[in-house]
Amino acid sequence: MPLSEHEQRLLDEMERNLYGGTSDVHSAGSAVRPSYRSLALGVIVAVVGIATLIVGVTSQLIILGVVGFVVMFVGVLLAARPGKQGTSSTKKSQTQSRTRSRSSFMQRMEQRWDNNQQDRR
Repeated sequence: MPLSEHEQRLLDEMERNLYGGTSDVHSAGSAVRPSYRSLALGVIVAVVGIATLIVGVTSQLIILGVVGFVVMFVGVLLAARPGKQGTSSTKKSQTQSRTRSRSSFMQRMEQRWDNNQQDRR
């Protein structure tokens, strides 16, 4: 079933917006640098937690197993902690561009809604 002319225009516009928005994803991801220190510390703490957990299970000491699990969990949280942010000007410009694109997107959606409501009358 072929698309109507209106549907084809909407599809083309959505594709343009989708392809135009991919640069935003790449620029937002590059602003955060990984923290290798917290990653290494987290892995070490997690390994110590796993070892403590295994010792607790094999010696049938429940409290030692629970402590090992908590230590392992803290290690994973340390390893997953985000790194430093980029400069404040980069962050500010990204926030401004996002708010502009959201407002223009919402305006376009409201305009489409109004047009659809008028077409139905």
